[in-house]
Amino acid sequence: MGANGPDLLVAGAGGGLAGAVLAARSGLSVLVVDSSEHFLRGSNTAMSTAMIPGAGSRFQRQAGVVDSPRTFVEDVMRKTHGQADPTLTAALAEVSAELVEWLDEIGVPMHLVTDFDYPGHSVTRCHTVPGRSGARLLANLHDIARHTANLDILVPARLVDLDAAGAGWVATVARPGGAAERIPCGNVLLATNGFGANADLVARYLPEIAGATYHGSDQSTGDALRIGARLGAATGYLDAYQGHGALAAGANTLAGWALVMHGGIIVNSHGDRFADETTGYSEFAAIELTQPGHWAVIVFDRRIRDLCAAFDDYLNTERSGVVRWGDAGVIAGAFGLDRARLLVALAGAESARNGAVDAFGRAGWGPEPLIAPYGAVRVRPALFHTQGGLRVDGSARVLDGRHDPIGGLYAAGGAAMGISGHGAAGYLAGNGLITALGLSYLAARHVAATRTAAG
Repeated sequence: MGANGPDLLVAGAGGGLAGAVLAARSGLSVLVVDSSEHFLRGSNTAMSTAMIPGAGSRFQRQAGVVDSPRTFVEDVMRKTHGQADPTLTAALAEVSAELVEWLDEIGVPMHLVTDFDYPGHSVTRCHTVPGRSGARLLANLHDIARHTANLDILVPARLVDLDAAGAGWVATVARPGGAAERIPCGNVLLATNGFGANADLVARYLPEIAGATYHGSDQSTGDALRIGARLGAATGYLDAYQGHGALAAGANTLAGWALVMHGGIIVNSHGDRFADETTGYSEFAAIELTQPGHWAVIVFDRRIRDLCAAFDDYLNTERSGVVRWGDAGVIAGAFGLDRARLLVALAGAESARNGAVDAFGRAGWGPEPLIAPYGAVRVRPALFHTQGGLRVDGSARVLDGRHDPIGGLYAAGGAAMGISGHGAAGYLAGNGLITALGLSYLAARHVAATRTAAG
């Protein structure tokens, strides 16, 4: 670090590490602070399925997939009914392919997911790491960061406040058991995630999902909102969130939506299907929350299980012992379902496999019928992370109430507004990571360019 502190202070060692690495490789001095010493497992990036959209990537071209940033933007606008911020959406779509290719080039092994498509994406564009695990993605990024010159990581250390100081900032950083330290820095990237762990803020802004299980970082308490408010930052989309309808009860692991997209069904505590499972895992959480007992069961078979073995999350769910196998009677008994109603649900799914749309509007089914023995896992609705935050422009600069940039202040991931529109229905797979890593990348690129321009 220089005599006047780092060129860039990054608060948050999840997706913020992407910006930290890019900035340091661009010749900037960088300090990363994170409030949790367990960030490699406990951050929202680590808890994700590591899906990153990349529109027009070389991986797509190699697979014969035709895509473009424009198509990605159209998909986002379609899913959000035109509610997503057009400037931010376009900026992230434009950088998405560059981001996944850069990650691969620096040593994070990326590949295109081709075995199925998530709801809302019109083409195959989600890229991930082996195991499809956010923990693996973050471990790779962290290892690269540790071996990058001019980059220091300080944990546990929480950014508690910022004060303007000339052309830069003075960051107040608190560490357990010690006095807060004031660190001068040129620029700050807020990558502290959102406010999902703050029950009061969730109840205020996201009442429809307030009764769901929160499955995200316990450090996501709204620090960026608090700091930003004092600095006059504007906010956007505070009612937006990513829910999930496949959190395995009893294991607290992600069973995974691939179980559904490969042909599985979801029934409630009576054994009845109750909605089109392919609408999207985010909005399905609130639907599950309306069902008796506020839980449901995903039913699948061996073919689907073998396809989902590509996900570490599913394998961890299976290893936890919460997946049950057997015929309809065994499954009904294991979860207290009505056997006759479960048989009706299975028969209804089978009757819709010849290209027909079922009574719930579902048209996406696997290539083969579900065949006993069935696998089943009880799931409960969850809030994964919030999708609203500080308003930012296409360079991740935090904007004030007049929509002017606050000099030297950037935000990414849950600390910033996202591209999921309002509520949960606009969330596309990868929206969380493209804002976490993509905005961090854009912020680092802007800081580096600004320094170069200043000489």
